[in-house]
Amino acid sequence: MKFYSLVLAIVCWLAIASCSNNNNNNGPKTNNPGTSTEAAPPVINYTVVNSHPHDTSFFTEGLEFNGGKLFEASGGQKEETPHPSAFGVVDPTTGKVSKKVELDNAVYFGEGITFFNGKVYQLTWTNHKAFVYDANTFKKLKEFDYAGEGWSLTHDSTRLIMSDGSSIIRFLDPETFKVTTQINVMDNNGPVSNINELEFIQGYIYANVWQTEHIIKIDPNTGKVVGRINLDSLVKQVKNQDPNADFLNGIAYNPESKSIYVTGKLWPLVFEIKLD
Repeated sequence: MKFYSLVLAIVCWLAIASCSNNNNNNGPKTNNPGTSTEAAPPVINYTVVNSHPHDTSFFTEGLEFNGGKLFEASGGQKEETPHPSAFGVVDPTTGKVSKKVELDNAVYFGEGITFFNGKVYQLTWTNHKAFVYDANTFKKLKEFDYAGEGWSLTHDSTRLIMSDGSSIIRFLDPETFKVTTQINVMDNNGPVSNINELEFIQGYIYANVWQTEHIIKIDPNTGKVVGRINLDSLVKQVKNQDPNADFLNGIAYNPESKSIYVTGKLWPLVFEIKLD
């Protein structure tokens, strides 16, 4: 019995030693929270090809081209800000917005918009309400309820794509506004929160990250951030021109020129850029 006890003790000691060695620095790496061996997303360079005046009375929540025209959405709360909860067509010469729809900003804080299949979809921030309009007449067709906050909308060929200020992007059925799937936006440091204004460009989602100078490029299948555009120089330029200029927000792809229009809340300018 002593012999078998001795053998058993030796076997146990070897097993413990093996486990200990597997946990040292020479053992296999594990994906511990807060650590990553992945490289940071590559920087996407750009060239500014033009700048255009921007309506500083609009607190930019959405920017999108439709039918060759640039549309902008604004949000505001009557008791706090003078900005409308509205969207309309941007005059390319003056930057002023000709309103097509205006909500009561004592009730609704307007958020992002997107045009899809002859309709315009408009979010509200904390009212859990989306409105749908005819894209030609701007007559309201219906409304939807949804959970959580509404920040921005865009679309691919079949679905609406929505952000809510978290790291989650939801894909919605345009007929029912029900969530069909969702992705968690991740870079080498983990989830990327504060996902704001969205634009779907050539198979990728581009997104402003709220309160930063960055636009990120997201793989819609995985949520992985595959590129980053640093617009710090444009932010500095507009703040030097107008100290009231607020955070970067607004991305619109012009399919005719294949350029991207970017702006921010209360910015005096909209910049037209092309990615290198």
